[in-house]
This record gives sequence, C-alpha cells and structure tokens, in this order.
Amino acid sequence: MVTSTADGLVEAQHIAAVRAFNRRYTRIIGVLQGGIVGTEHTLTEGRVLFELANFGASEVVDLRLALDLDPGYLSRILARFEERGLVARRRSEADGRRQIVELTDAGRAAFEILNQRTQEQIGDLLVPHAPGVRARLVGAMRTIEQILDAESEPDPAAVILRAPRPGEHGWAIQRNAELYVEEFGWNGEYEALAAKIVADWLNSHDPQRERAWIAEYDGAPVGSVYCMRDSETTARLRLLLVEPSARGLGVGSALVDECLRFATEAGYTEMVLWTNSILTSARHIYERAGFTLVESNPHHSFGVDLVGQTWRRALGPGTDPGR
Repeated sequence: MVTSTADGLVEAQHIAAVRAFNRRYTRIIGVLQGGIVGTEHTLTEGRVLFELANFGASEVVDLRLALDLDPGYLSRILARFEERGLVARRRSEADGRRQIVELTDAGRAAFEILNQRTQEQIGDLLVPHAPGVRARLVGAMRTIEQILDAESEPDPAAVILRAPRPGEHGWAIQRNAELYVEEFGWNGEYEALAAKIVADWLNSHDPQRERAWIAEYDGAPVGSVYCMRDSETTARLRLLLVEPSARGLGVGSALVDECLRFATEAGYTEMVLWTNSILTSARHIYERAGFTLVESNPHHSFGVDLVGQTWRRALGPGTDPGR
C-alpha cells in the first residue's frame, strides 16, 4: 500500500515505521511530560536556552529562524523567561527595530541544571549497552541525519580507510548478505560464500601479501574490501562493499585503489576479480580503476540467473596503482 504525499507516493509501512519510532523515542526521553528532565521547562524552552547558552546573544529574528518557531510562540517564551529573570532583551545598536536577547546569570544557571540532567539521562540510557552497541546506535543516528537533513553535504575527505577491528569481519559478512538480499534478491548461498571467504582469510592470510580494509565515515563502518593471494604473481580483490548511505563519497574507488597500491607494493604483477554483470556500480568502479573485462559466463547462483564476469588489471612498473 502507498500513501499520496505532496511530493509523490510513499509506502504506508514506511510512514508507519517512522511514526512508531517517533512515538517510542519521545516517550523514552521524556519529552511528553510537562517539563523535561524534571525541570519546569518544555522541550522548546530547553532548545531556546541551549541556543542562547551555546551561541551567545542573538537577534530574536535569527533565533526564530534557527529554531523554525512561530514568531508569536517565541515571543511568549521570551516574555516568560524575562519574567523569571532568565533573559534580558535590548534594542540592536545597528538597527533599532531589532531586539537582541541574551541569558542572564540566572538563565545560565538554569541551563546548566538542564544540561547536566540531560547528560545524566542520556548516560543512563546508554550505560546498559556494550561499547559496540553504542557505536551502532550512534552510527544509525548519523545515518538518519544524513538522509533527512537536506542541507548536509557529505564530505568525501572524511572517509578513513583502516584495518578491521574485532567483530568487523562479521559486520562485512552480515552487510554483504543483507544488501544483496535487499537489492538483488539473492538467497542465503551468498552469505555462506561471504562467510567462507572471510573465514579462509582469517585462518590463513599472510599479512605481508594479503590485507583487508574497513572504510569508516563519521565514526561508523561504511565499506570493506579484501585483497587475497590468488597465485604468486596474482592478487584477487574480493567482497567489495559500500553502504547505500555512503554511495557518492568515493568509498568504492578508495577501497579499490588501496587494494591496487598494496598489491603492487607486495610484489604482485596482476590483480583479478570476479563479479556479476548486474552489479553495475561496482563494474563502473573497476572500469575507472583500469580493470578490463576478460571473460563472461552465465550461471545460476544465489537463487537467481546471473552473468559472471572476470576482470583483470596489470600491476607493477609502468602502471598507475592509484588511478
């Protein structure tokens, strides 16, 4: 079922899921109560205090625009704050038609109480969970921000390539399985293949000639790749993965380029990889990196009909491993 919106059609279950998340989370953090974290302030009043405490004196119109508040609503909040001695208002010296608002000492003290209690509340929410679970939670929140914040611009320079940490080989297997099911309808055979590749690498890899990388963005893993020995002269690139939330950041190209650089330095003269024609984005990455398609064969794997492809690229003197 789909629901018509101003901008088109959205699946009803997605709308219901977002609404359910909003209801649950607002209850968890207590914003449905009259005052937040045991204070007399509403959620909106708390945000006004936060803005003034962290960014200093502000023109009222700028404060309204920053918080996207109705002018009358903000005016009533500031009037209540002024009555309680939490803020002071004055006319702008540059433009007498504009008002400047800033916190008083009492206002800063009120914010400190609010801020400390909020810190404690969120700490209590996180402390029962293991560090890895907390990292997953924060990563999921950042993904929500990136998707829904139309003004945020992704920064490719913030992508970090590093060695996998404990547990992240398992993450690579999981995300390979999940993404290929979601995007291409593959079955559990692919998860078994990914698990075998990673297990073989963990059990017997030569650190001097085989390597794995995790691409990290904004504190969370968003991609991975493995460089494995195929023969004495040939390296094999395996399990290239890029999270949908990180596509467009150049993660795939960065991972492939790192594989090429490492393989060249390790003394290989060629790199080979196997993929499927349906993986259009990956094939474009390989083409840009200088790989050439050398073989195609139809096959039935992972529950679907596919066309397997073998791609090769020369390494060593006279080639550019980072192109």
